[in-house]
Amino acid sequence: MVELESDSATAGPPRPWRSAARARAGAVRGAAGAVRARLRLVTAVTALGALVLAALSVPALSAAPGTVDYQAIRLPPSPAHPFGTDTSGRDLFVRSLAGLRVSLLVAAVSTVVSTVLGTAVGALSGASGGWVDRLLMRVVDAVNAVPHLLLGIVIVALYRGTVLAVVLSIGLTHWATVARVVRSEVLGLRDRPYVDAAVSAGAGRWWVLRNHLLPAIVPQAALSAVLLVPHAVFHETALSFLGLGLPPHLASIGNILSDGREGVLLGAWWIVAFPAGLLVATTLSVSGIAAAWRDRTIPTRRSELTL
Repeated sequence: MVELESDSATAGPPRPWRSAARARAGAVRGAAGAVRARLRLVTAVTALGALVLAALSVPALSAAPGTVDYQAIRLPPSPAHPFGTDTSGRDLFVRSLAGLRVSLLVAAVSTVVSTVLGTAVGALSGASGGWVDRLLMRVVDAVNAVPHLLLGIVIVALYRGTVLAVVLSIGLTHWATVARVVRSEVLGLRDRPYVDAAVSAGAGRWWVLRNHLLPAIVPQAALSAVLLVPHAVFHETALSFLGLGLPPHLASIGNILSDGREGVLLGAWWIVAFPAGLLVATTLSVSGIAAAWRDRTIPTRRSELTL
């Protein structure tokens, strides 16, 4: 007891300059973190914009992206062929960008299907409650219980070789995640004061859902859609790589990687390396944009929850 009193007696009064220094250090760290986050966002947007622009323009400006030249089979990267050529003598730079364009288009359409379906199910579940909520959530659990790739293979096997089958296989297997996110958001919005005021004024359930809940969940649903794009691209690539996705004559990242398996065994590493690099770069760019969007829209400090 005496030691505690002596310690408190020798501690002295608090020093304001120390608290001020800590506050300045925290402000500096916060500013540095904001600069790094902005730099990552600018880098991700620039990289994705450059990839999309190249995927749209280079194959369109090329004379014949799919021209076969058996005298130029498996040529290494060179100024004439920046990515080299594949096992059929096709220019891999043009073909990879054309495949990226197809993969992004399929992924974007599939993401729209998943987002619309998941938003509708999640909003209906959260706004209705009761047995409707329980029934829809059991359906969501059933969809999540089956591996997405396995369920996608079953859907594609029914209509093999069509773009619509690939879009449906991705869209109908990824909506459950969006539904859970939207339902959670709706359940949180139902207790807001303005919703209680609308219900007290005589507004019906569907009027509240249409005018208050749906506009409030649009940012969260859009963020979920952006996060689904890389997953959809990988899903389409996996299906095409297994020979169950897009038709073989249609250039896509999965088809290019599937065609390049034999070339890798013969030492033509560039047939797989460059298309896979485009796939990874696109995924990292979209993920960076989604992460920056999430940090700006979802509060990370308790004080922000009251704003």
